[in-house]
Amino acid sequence: MARAAGVSVRTVSNVVNGYAHVAEATRARVLQAIADLDYRPSELARSLKRGRSGLIGLVLPELDTPYFAELTRAFVEEGASRGLTVVIDQTDGDLERERYLIDRTEYGSLFDALVISPLALTPAHLDAISDDRPLVFLGENPFPRFDHVMIDNRLASRQAVRHLFESGRRRIAAIGTKGTDHGSSSQRLAGYHDALRDAGLGESESIVEHVDRFRRADGAAAMARLLDRPDPPDAVFCFSDPLALGALRTLATRGVRVPHDVAVVGFDDIEDGAFSTPSLTTISPDKRFIARTALGLVERKLSGTAESAALVIAPHALILRESSAPSRP
Repeated sequence: MARAAGVSVRTVSNVVNGYAHVAEATRARVLQAIADLDYRPSELARSLKRGRSGLIGLVLPELDTPYFAELTRAFVEEGASRGLTVVIDQTDGDLERERYLIDRTEYGSLFDALVISPLALTPAHLDAISDDRPLVFLGENPFPRFDHVMIDNRLASRQAVRHLFESGRRRIAAIGTKGTDHGSSSQRLAGYHDALRDAGLGESESIVEHVDRFRRADGAAAMARLLDRPDPPDAVFCFSDPLALGALRTLATRGVRVPHDVAVVGFDDIEDGAFSTPSLTTISPDKRFIARTALGLVERKLSGTAESAALVIAPHALILRESSAPSRP
C-alpha cells in the first residue's frame, strides 16, 4: 500500500490508525490505495502488537431470563460504541464455573477483562486474586476489593411497597424470597420489611411466599397459594417481573380483578411487562447506565489509571402502570 500510494509505511499506519496529523491529500491517496487493493487489517496482528484482544467477557448466571437478555443487549451496544467486542458466557450460578472463568483472567485468557454477575461466589473465594485483575462485578453481593456496579435493591423495594400502601392497600404480600441470606432476594425482602415498618406494621404482619427461581411458573404457583389463604392479600410485590407475570396469570384464571381486587408490582422493567394485560408496574433499573459504567471501569482498569476500587450505585425508577392503580370501594 505504501508503494501504491507513494508514501512511507509509517504514513499508511498513521492513516489506518486514525492519527490526525496527516495531510488531507496524503490521507486521500492512502485511502484510495486501500480501496484499490481491498486491504483489510489483521485484527490478530493488531491485538498481538497492542497486547489486547479488544474482547470483554460478560459472565451472567442465566441468558434466557428477560432481564439478563436486555442487559446483554445494553452491553453489546455500549461495547460496540467503544470499539470493544462483548462476548457472553453463562454460569447457571455454579461456583466452580464462576471461579474457573475468573481464574482464566490470569492465565492467558482471550478476554482483556471480565464483567461478571456471580451468584455463588463470595469475597472469600477471591482471597488469592490480585486487586489489579481486570474484573468488574455486577449484582448485589459485595466484592470490596474490586470495581462493582449495582442497584440499591433494598431502597427500590421499599419504594415499590410504599407505593402500594399509598394507593390504599393494606395486606401486601411478597413473592420471591429464597433460602440464601445474601443476594437480591434477601435485599428485596429487607426493603419490603422496611416499608411495613414505615406503615406502622411489624414483621409478624408480613405475608411472604418463597420460590426456587424467579420464573413465571414460580410466580403463578406462589400467587395460587396466597389466594388459598383465609385472608388473601390485596396487593403483591414480586421480586422479578417474570414472577409478577406468573402472578397475573393466576389472578386472571381465578377471576380476581387487577388492580381492583389485587394490585401487583414487579421488579426489572422487562419489555413484556409493558405489554401485559394489565400492564405491569415495576422497578426499572437503568440497564444502559449499568453497561456504560461497567465498561468505563474496564477501560479505566486496562489503562492503568484506576487508583482504588469503585462502587457505583446505578439509578432506578418506579414505573407506574395499570396493575397498581389505587384501590376502589
